[in-house]
Amino acid sequence: MTDWPRLGTTHLGSVPYADPHSVSERLAVILDIPAWAQFSRRSFRENMYVQFSAALPRVMIDPTRERIWVNTTGDLTPDLEAFYALYLEDYVDAFALTPDYAAGFFAMLDVLTVMPGTWAKGQVTGPVSLGLSVTDQDRYAILYHDLLGDVVVKTLAMNARWQVRQLRAVRPQVLIFVDEPYLASFGSAYVSLERDAVIAMLNEVFAAIHSEGALAGVHCCGNTDWSLLLDTSVDVLNLDAFGYLEALSLYPAELRAFLDRGGIVAWGIVPNNETIHSVSAGDLAERLWDGLRQLSERAAGRGVSIAAEDLLGRCLLTPSCGLGTASPEVADQVYVTLTALKEILL
Repeated sequence: MTDWPRLGTTHLGSVPYADPHSVSERLAVILDIPAWAQFSRRSFRENMYVQFSAALPRVMIDPTRERIWVNTTGDLTPDLEAFYALYLEDYVDAFALTPDYAAGFFAMLDVLTVMPGTWAKGQVTGPVSLGLSVTDQDRYAILYHDLLGDVVVKTLAMNARWQVRQLRAVRPQVLIFVDEPYLASFGSAYVSLERDAVIAMLNEVFAAIHSEGALAGVHCCGNTDWSLLLDTSVDVLNLDAFGYLEALSLYPAELRAFLDRGGIVAWGIVPNNETIHSVSAGDLAERLWDGLRQLSERAAGRGVSIAAEDLLGRCLLTPSCGLGTASPEVADQVYVTLTALKEILL
């Protein structure tokens, strides 16, 4: 992996701002790995579950009522045949984002076209989260539907490939995050999925990203069974390190194996809420170091060697989660603190 930015900074996508072009310009300047912004307040179509659903068969979107569902009444066969025809023909452009669903993507493309650099980041909602959020007309999650679960995975895999192709036209190195907030509920009655099934779904999306020559990342903004994600083929693991760093210490062997195969941890140590006004970059640097030392010590206690210094040797620094629900003032301070944190840790 060439030109990996030491203690590189990036963000998770969603922002509370209004102007896609000015925000994209700003992010391209302040982030080592610029990521296109999602403007969920701008339009319901930019909601992270709606944004990547346009290519689903029989999808129905009502922006006025802010509702999305898949109409599964009647015979789905013709619609599924049309979908799989596009997939089997490898018609990647059929799964493209459009400006009315992702203004930030196209604004960032425009900015990066004239701004030299090495890396760019995209993101796609994960199959578990999208498949459990989008339902049929009877409020039944489409991920559990016999005919639509596989469609969800393939829709996201193809969209991720499309993103890589567009971003590689303006930056040679691309990272695509798969955002899986619903994995915070994995193992509960709310997410009745087998571990192997989740790994298979995620690996299919990661494989699609890898097939285009890009790196695959995964983000979960709550606590989860981190061993599940570490056992996938993902390249970058992003977690809310401000809230859950110590939870990673429960899986030292899996973390060691992940690092040994070149895996990178993206430490979401900068809080994405009002807490940002009560902590400094210095506070966060100390908090991160303390957490990494504790992780190292607990791993050693279980016979696994993981040096705290190694965990910062090749990593990313990010906010703890997206900023779509934050105020602009909070988001501004998050980016300032993120940049300052990197300078302290270098």
